[in-house]
Parts: sequence; structure tokens; C-alpha cells
Amino acid sequence: MLQFENLTKSFGAKSAVADVTLEIPDGQMVGVIGRSGAGKSTLLRMVNRLNDPTSGKMLHEGRDISALKGKDLLEWRSRCAMVFQQFNLVGRLDVITNVMTGRLYHHNIFTSMFSIFSAAERAFAIRALDRLGMAPTALQKAETLSGGQMQRVAIARALMQEPKIMLADEPIASLDPMNARLVMDALRRINQEDGITVLCNLHTLDTARSYCDRIIGMLDGKVVFDGTPPQLTDAKAREIYGAEADEAFSEGVTSTALKGTESKRANLRLAAE
Repeated sequence: MLQFENLTKSFGAKSAVADVTLEIPDGQMVGVIGRSGAGKSTLLRMVNRLNDPTSGKMLHEGRDISALKGKDLLEWRSRCAMVFQQFNLVGRLDVITNVMTGRLYHHNIFTSMFSIFSAAERAFAIRALDRLGMAPTALQKAETLSGGQMQRVAIARALMQEPKIMLADEPIASLDPMNARLVMDALRRINQEDGITVLCNLHTLDTARSYCDRIIGMLDGKVVFDGTPPQLTDAKAREIYGAEADEAFSEGVTSTALKGTESKRANLRLAAE
């Protein structure tokens, strides 16, 4: 279980995350929603310590991860994989090498510098790519891929870490609807098949409602909603998003696994695509 206890992150006089207390059970898929600047990205970046909390604690299985340093911190980051909005691939390297960099924590300086990976790691990387429908691109340079393909390669790289938790920071924000659906389907499948806890920052309501077991709504750094998708009413969502509500309602991605439960708005979008 991942626990936040009065977690706060301040930048000068401004609190990007303010006094957040949550418990996230293992294996849950959680969508974090809210308008720009609500604190979603800061919250996720604290989980793997790209940002350090100003105060409060983060615990995982009773271990205080907010206090980890040195080798212990590197080990935690290896088990808490991050998928970024902008993919963070090395364009000049081939796809399989990009994926295998997810194993660098397990290598020494020499093998890391020269990208020396074992046959077992290569096989692992191919299996990860195959799960994402990307095995045929293994020998292509990453820079030749589309944005949606790059994001699926980034997810395969995260799988190479054999994580307990996968953090996805706006993973579909720069993708078209078809590729966004492929990426979200992949994250949901990994969550269900591997039992990996997934925390995913999302800007749109239909996406969160379609894919997540639980939705956390943030406003001005605070958690203002915590519940299941059916509990997130349109009225409550409009309180969370304020002036950005229309945008949040109009750009969602609906899971291909859903049958007969899509809203009229989602059906119209899918028919148009």
C-alpha cells in the first residue's frame, strides 16, 4: 500500500500540493484529475522523489520513502517506474536499446556506459515490446516513430524495471484520440494482468471514468474529490475544473473494453474518428 500523510510541496510561498492524506492499495488504477496547475504532476513527481516533499510523509508497505537517500533512493526509483508526457526516448538509439535502458539500475558503470545487455534482457525487452504491439519496430531508431508509438515504447521501458508502481504523467496529452486509446488500453491491461499499481494524471473526465478504478480530483493543490467513477458527477467535475470544464468534458478517450455504457458524447466522437 502507498500512503500519503499530510503531504505538502511548496515552491516559495505557494503550495503546489497541500496537506494531502491518501491510501492507495496495491493493484489499483487511479486517475488524478484537475485543471492545469492543480498539483497533479507535482504529486506524482514526489512519489518517485523527482520532487522532495516540503513536509509530510510517503510510505510504501510501511517504509518511509520520503526519507530515502543514496542507493536506497535509486532502488525505490527502479521499482517506481515513470512514464512521461514527452516520452524521454533517445532518438538516435534503436527501440530495443531504449527499452533495455529500463534495466540500467541493475548494471555497473561499465556495462551502463557501453549499453551492454544480456541475452535474457534482450528477450525480456522483446516480450515487453510485443505486449505493446511494438516488437516489429525493435531495430528502428526511436526518432522514426510516431508519438503514440514512442509512448508505447516508453511503457515497455517502464515494464523492464519490473515495477511495483507505474506513474504516468499526462501520458496521452500530446496524442491523437486513436493513439491515446491504445496507450490507455495498454496501461489498463498492465494494471489488470500484472497487478501493478498505476497512478495516472489525466486531464479529461471520460478517460478517467473509462479506465480507472478510482478518481482523485485536485484543486489548488488539495484533494477535493476521492471516489469511484460513478460518484464523480458532472456537477462535481465542474467544481474541480472551473473555467476549464468544457475542455475536460469534450476531449476524453473511451475504453474499447466498454460496451453499452458510453455516453452519447463519447459515441459521437468515436463515430467521427
